[in-house]
Amino acid sequence: MKKTGKKSDFGWAQIKEFCDSLTDEEDALTREMVTCISDKWSLWTMSVIAEQARPMRFSRIMEQVEGVSQKSLTKTLRGLERDGLITRKVFAEVPPRVEYAMTPLGSEMLENIAPLWLWVAKSVQRFQDARAAYSDR
Repeated sequence: MKKTGKKSDFGWAQIKEFCDSLTDEEDALTREMVTCISDKWSLWTMSVIAEQARPMRFSRIMEQVEGVSQKSLTKTLRGLERDGLITRKVFAEVPPRVEYAMTPLGSEMLENIAPLWLWVAKSVQRFQDARAAYSDR
């Protein structure tokens, strides 16, 4: 996207052109990944693992992702592993030990999502005001 200094020149034409060039399969996966990052636990789980900057065991992740059930965390971790965002390493020990770590792809995703997350968090009052205005109509 070329920057011209104009706020409205975001490069939508280039974005649309790129998106239009995607196959149906690529478009479907793109939409799935956006859904993945907007679900209840994925970003939170990824951020917990990334913040530690070292592999983490399931129990430690669960302690830090407050409110998640074991079943939901297991499902979330499997999905993140499937999509190449985290790795899962099983150690041949008794009791079994499993560690999860970020992949470069997962770290890159978080780096790109962080500005959007921060913008939304900083705009919460504006969203609340808009919802209140809508409800008052």
